[in-house]
Amino acid sequence: MLPTYKHEPFTDFNIEENKKAFEAALEYVEGQLGKSYDLVVGGERISTEAKITSYNPANKEEVIGIVSKANKDIAEKAMDIAHETFESWRKTSPEERANILVRAAAIVRRRKHEFSAYLVKEAGKPWKEADADTAEAIDFLEYYARQMIAIKDGKPVNSREGEHNRYFYTPTGVTVVISPWNFAFAIMAGTTVAPIVTGNTVLLKPASTTPVVAAKFVEVLEEAGLPKGVVNFIPGSGAEVGDYLVDHPKTALITFTGSREVGTRLYERAAVVHPGQNHLKRVIVEMGGKDTVVVDKEADLDLAAESIVVSAFGFSGQKCSAGSRAVIHEDVYEEVLNKVIKLTNDLTVGDPTNNDNYMGPVIDEASFNKIMGYIEIGKEEGRLVAGGTGDLSKGYFIQPTVFADLDPQARIMQEEIFGPVVALAKAKDFKDAIEIANNTEYGLTGAVITKNREHIEIAKRDFHVGNLYFNRNCTGAIVGYHPFGGFKMSGTDSKAGGPDYLVLHMQAKTVSEMY
Repeated sequence: MLPTYKHEPFTDFNIEENKKAFEAALEYVEGQLGKSYDLVVGGERISTEAKITSYNPANKEEVIGIVSKANKDIAEKAMDIAHETFESWRKTSPEERANILVRAAAIVRRRKHEFSAYLVKEAGKPWKEADADTAEAIDFLEYYARQMIAIKDGKPVNSREGEHNRYFYTPTGVTVVISPWNFAFAIMAGTTVAPIVTGNTVLLKPASTTPVVAAKFVEVLEEAGLPKGVVNFIPGSGAEVGDYLVDHPKTALITFTGSREVGTRLYERAAVVHPGQNHLKRVIVEMGGKDTVVVDKEADLDLAAESIVVSAFGFSGQKCSAGSRAVIHEDVYEEVLNKVIKLTNDLTVGDPTNNDNYMGPVIDEASFNKIMGYIEIGKEEGRLVAGGTGDLSKGYFIQPTVFADLDPQARIMQEEIFGPVVALAKAKDFKDAIEIANNTEYGLTGAVITKNREHIEIAKRDFHVGNLYFNRNCTGAIVGYHPFGGFKMSGTDSKAGGPDYLVLHMQAKTVSEMY
């Protein structure tokens, strides 16, 4: 019997011992940089001529690792092996599948700072953000193991006299996992182990900017005793490998985290029934957000300003949950704005290996250019009151940027920027604030800062987001505590880290026997 689930505690880096341990992990990882990593198909290591080179976004000349790149032929081989392995893996007991996850969690926990150090170097995460990413990966392993045990016997249904009925869950098949770079460990791990603990096999295609962390995790799964062929590691081009696997008639389930553009395209492709396909594919997509912090006039204004800044600039705003908009009651707007400006100007930006830096780089040059383009748009649409500059001479650094006095329909109030940019707008009253907060095509997270109980109840009902937080920031969902997923164009509201998530990877079966 597994002990009751509790989330992995975050590391307190104010404790000197912890700080030194993390510095030692960074030193270790720096000694591992530039290594090569093979594909893994059916347990076989495959090296290809085509490579993906992973660079440090804080130091773009520094190579984190060189990863072999899959093509269609390798993808087909991986599909065949995953399809064949599924026949044995689905019959493996739920307890054994869960135990593999628990063993993997123990391995990661022992190497916690090492994995976080890789996130610092490969994803550009500051220490605190990297530590939270690794903790979340551990949480997914521990939580989903327990959830599998909880649902392994199905749900009770009624039986009539002379009849015995059962309702239980059965695995679906081969799952294509397309994971993102922003939570290069947590989301990659969570979307990989959910299908395997439910008895499915996996083709893992991680983001091309952060494949080394994924390769390291595959090694952990092998060490934990995962049989060959259950997870096949095939990083590659989305246009070549990703589309091929999404279209493949043997693909049963696709789980994707990324942009709205790619997610909606994938959703459409997955709906097509191809020759040889005898099922409808299931799709789990999480596509981002344009998330709002609402500040009521009856609010702790210091808390409001802090919540706006933390929501907007944690990990340089590169979170689908980032609070990239703030809608503030006009009576307190100027006071909150001034507090936000002061807090923002106090933030430090630089190489995340230095724990004194609050923000690191954005992920790559394409992101840098996109964000800087939106900053130029913001200068036309609103009033630049903080930041607004970038430097890519060594890495991809952008200063935390605040725009004031935005029209609710302005582009930087509507479009996902995915960078350290926040736009502030006024609301006439609380009803107006909620209407503005709901006026985008997204519905992922939101926060409301208020002391008014009636307004809290109104927001619970009318603020249309999947994760709503009161009197705190709108980022930082914890597995098992804040099941995560959004409405509208934010995705399929799959609620990762919640009690319903594993069932999405399975099919319900009813068995009736007369006696």
